[in-house]
Amino acid sequence: MTWLQRYRLRNFLLSSVWLPPLLGILAALLTNQLAQSADRLLGWQAPASVAGSQGVLTALASSMLTFIVFVFSILLLVVQLASAQLTPRVIAHFYRSRILKLSLSLFVFVFTFNLAVLARIGESVPLLSGRLAAYSSLAAIGVFLYMIETVGKSLRPVSVLTAIGRAGNDVIEAVYPHRVTAAGNAPGLRPAMSAGDSRRTVQNVRPGVVLAFDPGGLAALARRADCLIELVPQVGDFVAQGDPLFRLYDGDVDDRDLQQAIAIGPERTMEQDPAFAFRIIVDIAAKALSPAINDPTTAVLALDQLHHLLRTAGLRDLDAGQVRDETGRLRLAYRTPDWEDLVGLAVTEIRHYGKDSIQVARRLRAMLESLIPVVPQERAVRLREELDLLHRMVDRAFLDGEDRTRAARADSLGLGGAP
Repeated sequence: MTWLQRYRLRNFLLSSVWLPPLLGILAALLTNQLAQSADRLLGWQAPASVAGSQGVLTALASSMLTFIVFVFSILLLVVQLASAQLTPRVIAHFYRSRILKLSLSLFVFVFTFNLAVLARIGESVPLLSGRLAAYSSLAAIGVFLYMIETVGKSLRPVSVLTAIGRAGNDVIEAVYPHRVTAAGNAPGLRPAMSAGDSRRTVQNVRPGVVLAFDPGGLAALARRADCLIELVPQVGDFVAQGDPLFRLYDGDVDDRDLQQAIAIGPERTMEQDPAFAFRIIVDIAAKALSPAINDPTTAVLALDQLHHLLRTAGLRDLDAGQVRDETGRLRLAYRTPDWEDLVGLAVTEIRHYGKDSIQVARRLRAMLESLIPVVPQERAVRLREELDLLHRMVDRAFLDGEDRTRAARADSLGLGGAP
C-alpha cells in the first residue's frame, strides 16, 4: 500500500460518519448469536412472559430508532450552526466528533440487537439476550444524555476556538520540531535553486489543494536516484492541472512514484498546514466582527488562541523545509510558512475588521506587547511594525481623545483586564 493510499484510508476512517454505525450493526448481530448460543448451552430462560417481553423489546427498538434519527438531526444542525455562526471550515472538525460517532454506533447496536432478540423469541424468552437488550437500552439513554451535554458545550465559540488552537499548536510542533536557538534566530539558508537549473519538472495532473505529502518517502526516492527533489507548492496551496508540482535536480524519479507521495484534495486540512489553524481562527474572528453579528468578545477569544499559536511558533525554528540523508546531503526541499506569513495572517484582517472596536484594539496591543520580549529580536521587528500599524489605526478610527486614549491601552481581556 502506497503512502497516498494509507493517507486516504486514514482520513476516510477519521471522517466517516456511516462506518461506525455499520460496525455497530455487525457487532449487534454477532453479540446476539453469542448470547443465543450461551442461553441454549446453559438452558437459561427468563421468567417473564413472551407477550410482555415482545412488547418491551418492540418499545425499546422504536425508541432507539427515534434516537438514531435525533442524532442525525443533531449532526445536521451542528453543521448548519458551525457554518452560519462560525465558519464553514470547522465542519470537518465536527464530522470527526468521537462522541457523535460513539452515540450513533451504540444506538444502532441496541436497535439491531433488540430486533434480533425479538425475532428469536419463541415459546420462551432467552435470559441472557433479554437482559443484554434491557441493560444496553439503559446504557444508550445515559450516552444520549451525555451526548446532548457534550454537543451543546462544543458549539460554544470558546470551545471551537480552543479545540482549533490545541490542534494548531500540535501541528506547529510537528511541522517545526526544533526550538529556535541563539545561533538560529535568523532564518536559515535555503539551497540555491532555480527552475533553470532543474533537470526535469513534474506537472500536476489533478487540480486541487495540496493537503499533505510524505517527506520520508520523497527523501528515500531522492536517495535511491541520487538527486534532489523540490516540492514546488506549499501545503495548503491550490495547484491547477499542469502547474509545476516537483522539480528534480541531478537525477530522475518516476512520475508515478512522486504522485503517490502527495495528497491533493478539495479543501485544506491542518495535518501538515500550520497556517490553516490561523486561517480558521481569523475567519471566526472576522465573522464575529461583521456588522451583522457585531460580537467583538468572540474576536477577543480568537486573539487569545492566536496569541498562544504565535508564541509557540515564535520559539520554533521555522526554516524546517529541508530533509537530508545520513551523509548530510540535501535530498528534499519544500516551503513552509515563515514568521512573516504567520504574523500577517494572525493580525492583518482582525486589525482591519476590528478598527472600530476598543476591545479588539486593546487585546491586539496586549498580544503584540506580550510577544515582543519573548520571541527572538529578529522576529520582534515584525511585531513592532504591526504595533505601529495598530497605533496609526487607532488614531484614525477614534476621533474622540478619551476614546483614543482608552483604545491605545493594552488589555488582555479587551476591556476589564488593563492594569
